[in-house]
Amino acid sequence: MNQHQDDTRLLFSEPERYELDEPAFYQFRMNRRQFGQVLGAGLMLCVVTPNVLAQRRGRGDVPSPSERLHIGEDGVITVLTSKVEVGQGSRTQITQAAAEELGVSIDQIRVVMADSSVVPDDGGTAGSRTTPSTIPSVRKGCAAARNLLLEAAAKSFGVPKNHLGIQRGVVSLIPGRPGPSSKTFSYADLVKRASGNALKAQVPADVRVVPVQAWAVMGVPVRKMGGRAIVTGQHQYPSDIIRPDMLHGVVLRPPAYGAVLKGISMESVAGDNDVVAVKDGNFIGFAANNRWEANQARDKVAATAQWSAVRSPSSEQLAEVLRGKSRNGRVNTRGKGTTGLELASKHLKATYFIPYVQHAPMEPRAAVAEWSGEQLTVWTGTQQPSRVQRQLAEAFGLPSGDVRVIVPDTGGGFGGKHTGETAVEAARLAKEAKRPVSVRWSREEEFTWAYFRPAGVMDLEGGLDSKGALTDWSHVNINSGGSALDTPYKIPNVSTEYRSSDQPLRSGSYRALASVANVFARECFMDELALAADPEMDPFEFRMKYLPDGRLKDVLKVAAERFQWGPRRRAIAKMTNRGVGIACGTEKASYLATCAEVRVDMARKRFQVTKVCVAFECGAVQNPLNLHAQITGCVLQGMGPMLAEAMEFENGVIRNSKFSQYQVPRFKDVPELDVVALNRKEFESVGAGETPIIGIAPAVANAIYNACGQRLRSLPLKLG
Repeated sequence: MNQHQDDTRLLFSEPERYELDEPAFYQFRMNRRQFGQVLGAGLMLCVVTPNVLAQRRGRGDVPSPSERLHIGEDGVITVLTSKVEVGQGSRTQITQAAAEELGVSIDQIRVVMADSSVVPDDGGTAGSRTTPSTIPSVRKGCAAARNLLLEAAAKSFGVPKNHLGIQRGVVSLIPGRPGPSSKTFSYADLVKRASGNALKAQVPADVRVVPVQAWAVMGVPVRKMGGRAIVTGQHQYPSDIIRPDMLHGVVLRPPAYGAVLKGISMESVAGDNDVVAVKDGNFIGFAANNRWEANQARDKVAATAQWSAVRSPSSEQLAEVLRGKSRNGRVNTRGKGTTGLELASKHLKATYFIPYVQHAPMEPRAAVAEWSGEQLTVWTGTQQPSRVQRQLAEAFGLPSGDVRVIVPDTGGGFGGKHTGETAVEAARLAKEAKRPVSVRWSREEEFTWAYFRPAGVMDLEGGLDSKGALTDWSHVNINSGGSALDTPYKIPNVSTEYRSSDQPLRSGSYRALASVANVFARECFMDELALAADPEMDPFEFRMKYLPDGRLKDVLKVAAERFQWGPRRRAIAKMTNRGVGIACGTEKASYLATCAEVRVDMARKRFQVTKVCVAFECGAVQNPLNLHAQITGCVLQGMGPMLAEAMEFENGVIRNSKFSQYQVPRFKDVPELDVVALNRKEFESVGAGETPIIGIAPAVANAIYNACGQRLRSLPLKLG
């Protein structure tokens, strides 16, 4: 792969998105006729090539204005993007960006998202990339369109372009400038006068966007676009899509991870005209007029299935298994690396652990598939429309252009909807039925067969000199990933390593990836080192001592001041079973500090988080209202794995595949939450959908130690 291709891949994906390495979900057999149609006559030559990133441009390339937006005769401006809305507010943010650059109000903008037949490919929705990558592209495209329209207007007015101004999409002469003052042109008029060619030019590399200091639409609170339809139940999620003459489909799944089908009979449904049954390789599916009938057909056939027995590790053995099957990775060092640990006056070691957890979206996976001849349209909930399009094309031997993927605003993702298995299942059933088919996973299917956040083991070592100064640091992550593996602290000798491992369960992306695991381990270990350096050492002061001046240190100061760290810590020291903790970190070019207060009930082995203060900085704030929601959502989601969330399994069977068994945070768990968002207009805006999750677990773990002296190194946090 050449450097340009490599840069393009990095622009649209992240190296730790584990599901990228997965094989196809299903391998459908071709019949002889299909085989001949694909190959035709002649000699077949098989060549293996890397995946082609269809429609994708190199780093920095921007679609032309005509690819990015459309101006209707009614004045409505339609903006196009492949990004999806899974609750994170991207539709609103893109609307603001377009309105800002075009000089119109947000009610004049309509955003079409994730329809592979009409939108440019901005990549999927992952890694907090919408803000730093897609928003600038939208802004540049709209700024270029504004300039082109002003040039067209200048010709019609017969005046220089700088004599004209824009108000709600209407171009007129700036008061006091010479020219026809009564004359006006709407954007729609200008496009029509130019015979639709006004937006065909490419976006200049030096196109200027509205500076932050002049923002009028961006930088202000704007409520979620489409919010009324969502709260009133009018919005159509992927699971709500209904097509004419549609059937409902279900799939027969193995009883456990790793189980292999040895035999099965389809005779029980062979004569049922009301049921479409498909057995194609490892795919066994059923479609009927309603889900109940489809389930009945599946259960009849399932009773005849013979599966291989499975012997695999349980969740209780997971840490040991991951360590035992790990493979050495690349070691990154600064200074002397780990060799300095041998010379340290004090030498600490600690191991931390995080389990598999589910994404637990409100809406499980869903898809509706419809064929028209050899052309396929699928409505589905995914964060990666182009990847699903590619998977469908591969599964059915179609050109990508014959596959259309449409993604309605979807009920949650959190990194968990990057793959297209549900779309493929619906499409296979629809092909057999010759009718549209809807496949909606149950909650049990979502909790079992969707991928999990990777489990991880983190081994940390640190060294202190005779004066209590931190001199050495080693951090090894096994399995969960390398995000935020490097320490932000100024330590002379540092060694870090990520080791992959063979896993018993399927894992993939999750909000903030491995940053949750690595920051949990690092920030808890920093408290342990502070205590080893001096039993009276303040954990806040210890961090301030080793953080370089800059943005992370700034947010740590703000959080401590807002939380009143010093006075609160001194007051709580006089109380029984009360404690405070602190943590900070950086990821995705944004910066976070979290303070937490807890109350511990040692008799009942319980704790309650009573107050949390979060300071967060992600550059110039584009929508304060949405940013506050993102930070709050991250903190509350991060509390789940900290309090109770963990997958339980044995011999490939998930033991807690329902919400009644898998405890996400309840209202009673929500603490008093104080969110401080720093608006640093001197820095470029970056994403906020991931980083705020990383601080809550270590801050609470440190607070529990402060309250009762128990050092908890595994998630969820359980008092002994």
